[in-house]
Formats: sequence, C-alpha cells, structure tokens
Amino acid sequence: MTRTATALRKLAAMTAAALLGVVAAPSTAHATSEPKAPEDFVALRDMDPTIIQEMRYYTEHDFVGAPVDGYKKPMCIVTRPAAKALHKAQVTLLKRGYSLKVYDCYRPQRAVDHFVRWAKDLDDQKMKAEFYPRVDKTRLFADGYIAEKSGHSRGSTVDLTLVKLPARPTRPYVPGERLAACYGPKADRFPDNSVDMGTGFDCFDTLAHTDDPRIQDVQRTNRDLLRDTLSGQGFVNLPEEWWHFTYKPELFPDTYFDFPVSRRSLTGR
Repeated sequence: MTRTATALRKLAAMTAAALLGVVAAPSTAHATSEPKAPEDFVALRDMDPTIIQEMRYYTEHDFVGAPVDGYKKPMCIVTRPAAKALHKAQVTLLKRGYSLKVYDCYRPQRAVDHFVRWAKDLDDQKMKAEFYPRVDKTRLFADGYIAEKSGHSRGSTVDLTLVKLPARPTRPYVPGERLAACYGPKADRFPDNSVDMGTGFDCFDTLAHTDDPRIQDVQRTNRDLLRDTLSGQGFVNLPEEWWHFTYKPELFPDTYFDFPVSRRSLTGR
C-alpha cells in the first residue's frame, strides 16, 4: 500500500471517530427551559413607572447577605389586579407628596428554599447585627420569621414603604461594612430614603409588628398612612410586618410559582 493510501485511510478513520463523538455527545442546545409566568402576571413598572423600586433580594443587602436564588433582574412582578391596585394607591399618595417604594413583590419558590437553607445554617450569621440582633437564629422558624412557603410566591403580596417626595437616592450597601440594628433610631440605621417607620425593612423584631404600642408619633402616623392607603385599595396587612401587604382576593390563592424574576419570565411581554 502506498504512503498516500495509508494516509487517506488514517484520515478517514479519524473523521469517522470524530463524527461518532459528535453523535454520542449529549446535546446542550435543548437545555431545560425555565418556567414562565401566567399571562395574569405583569411588570409593575409597565403599570406604573412612578413607583420606586429597590429590590433588596437582588442585592447583598438582605438578611442572607447575598443575592437570593431566582432574582435574575431587580424588578417587581405581581399579578395584574395587584398592580392596578398599587397604581391607584400611588395616585392617591402622589397628591399628598409621597411615593410608594417596593422592596419585594413576587418571590419564586427557589428563593424561599434559599431562605430555608440559610436559616438552617447556624454558622452563617454575618447579617445578624442588622436584621435580627435580638433573635437567636435557632428561633427563626419557631417565631415565624422563616417558613417553607411564602404568600409572595402566589404573586399578590408585596413588601413596601413610603418615600417623601422629592425622593433622595439611597446610597449603595457596601458588603462588609459595619451593620446597625434595624430597630435603632432612623439616624443610626442603614440610610434609606423612606420615611421613618420605626424599623428598617425585614427587621426580625417585635417592634416591626404594625400595631406595636411602642411605635408612636410620626412613626405611627407613617405606618397608618401606608396601611390606610393600601387598605383602601384592597390590600390586607400582615400584623407582624408593617411592610407586608396582600391584595385580596388573590388571583392564585393556592399556587406557589417558581418562575425566575426576570423580563423573560413574562413570555416576552
């Protein structure tokens, strides 16, 4: 056999092996796609661009101390009826010189699962000094601060506050910076452009109970203004958290969704 023929046979064998490798290799082109939101979910900004959004779980400034699973974009997604009700509340507040500011809206189940894993890791307490200084981490489940299911995953629950207009910017959180207790005086807490509600957002403390009798004067006025305005549009407050409201009746009262927080989840809308 000539050298040319031998070379051609080797080349053919190598080509065949390469083709077999391509056929045998697992395909990555058909990766499992993420779940999509039902048509009844909308981006709040599309319904009312004036409502301020500070989506905490997209950042490191939360009780976990890291971006939370499922938050691919810093955006508020809610059911359409809840978004319409928030818009009506915003119109009322703007006339009085205030704006709503949302911290969290729809929350995927994978984010709740992230919270549960974090709560069980008793060695991770890097954000304790701000968010739960007076609560032992072993008590987070028993005291109701962490649960395996959240109404946020049903799409009609929001965490929010009030901002006096004109709104000043809130400085970015710097990971590793000195933390201040969420229940301290407003001037001592992490700076937030919201009005004084008596505690910061996500404060695991009884002082965050909406009707805690220790909350008086301007703090009481601010909490009542937020609750009264939202109640007038069909929202019900969770008594243990001044910031937590659910629009009633819920569009999906028994469904806990897990699509990511992203524009793509809204099926291209």
